[in-house]
Amino acid sequence: MSPRRRQEDRTRATRGALIAAGRRLFGERGYGAVPAEEIVAASGLTRGALRHHFGDKRELFQAVFEELETEITGRIGTAAAGTTDTWTAMTRGLTAFLDTCQEPEVLQIALTDAPAVLGWATWRAIEARHGLGLITAAFDRAIAEGILIPQPVDVLAHLVLSATIEAALLIAQAPDPGRARADAEQTLLALITGLRTERNDGSPAEPA
Repeated sequence: MSPRRRQEDRTRATRGALIAAGRRLFGERGYGAVPAEEIVAASGLTRGALRHHFGDKRELFQAVFEELETEITGRIGTAAAGTTDTWTAMTRGLTAFLDTCQEPEVLQIALTDAPAVLGWATWRAIEARHGLGLITAAFDRAIAEGILIPQPVDVLAHLVLSATIEAALLIAQAPDPGRARADAEQTLLALITGLRTERNDGSPAEPA
């Protein structure tokens, strides 16, 4: 193995250890309750390693959030890929997303801490980078197949992404997350069902 490859492996291992430790602690107690020194100790590394690879705790948190968002997007894609029916794929993807919103780690890191720590604009940009492509592709396919009324897909995808993010925040802040999740799913499904070219009984939809 070349020296360069060994260095790359060490860098990857160091970053991975810091992200894993930060993710566990942020998920358990929240960003504000976890000092950088505790993350460093939990990772078995030094404060210098944290500064070298991430700069500070905030940058490490962003890396943790990015990793979590990548995993969530992968899970949604997997759920949607389990069927060849485009409408079913869309609704399964929505269900998978709302399911993740009830997980303690997602609630704490992605929905509670991320908007406050990273700022609204950065948080929304990361959410869009991970979720917008899935939504856009789904709507492109649904319109091409005649399932949805033709729409400007880019605008529609942004609006639906915004609605799903708001639903996630409602779930995170609700005193009864399970009930909030059920209400959010019902409302979001009604929203996109209203764009179908046919009703569930197969009859044409009323003109908009």
